[in-house]
Amino acid sequence: MSVDAVIIDSGGANLASLQFAFERLRARTAISSDPLEIRAAPRIVLPGVGSATAAMQRLRQSGLAELLPQLQQPVLGICLGMQLLFSHSAEGDTGCLGVLPECVARLQPHPGLPVPHMGWNQLSLHRPDPLLEGIEPDEYVYFVHSFAAPVSQATLASTRYGTDFSAVVRRGNFWGTQFHPERSATAGSALLANFLRLT
Repeated sequence: MSVDAVIIDSGGANLASLQFAFERLRARTAISSDPLEIRAAPRIVLPGVGSATAAMQRLRQSGLAELLPQLQQPVLGICLGMQLLFSHSAEGDTGCLGVLPECVARLQPHPGLPVPHMGWNQLSLHRPDPLLEGIEPDEYVYFVHSFAAPVSQATLASTRYGTDFSAVVRRGNFWGTQFHPERSATAGSALLANFLRLT
């Protein structure tokens, strides 16, 4: 059976909710860690929960750490999956996939702003992109994270939580969202629908 996207089996508990979010859009998905299936898929989703160190260890053991940066089809990293697209994470002093050159750092707590950053927060749009079509400025989306990537040339949208960080990034055929689109109501559904239109 052909699929619209393959979701990489990252071992996280959010795989089912992510797959259900695609099903609501009438999209066919498969969950896999098979490099051959992933290489052949029209679109790839790299989700992630837990630590960067453990996630990169799983990707290396499955051969995906070497494969992922070479992919030519649309790739969407979500939450930790987005952070893994960068060169390095301060979490466990971990080398990541290197698709994006910057380093992911720990969020610093501020008065009234504890870490982890959990809950709804607003997007500040930096420039248009097909992934963000129909998403309004200051739209609320749902975050759960303790580490974040800096605002850079790759940033499509940022969010402020004590400091500004990248909420959506893109480099070539690689996109990432720090928030969870599968838990972000209408805005998240629109983003996933846009991803399904990318070729």
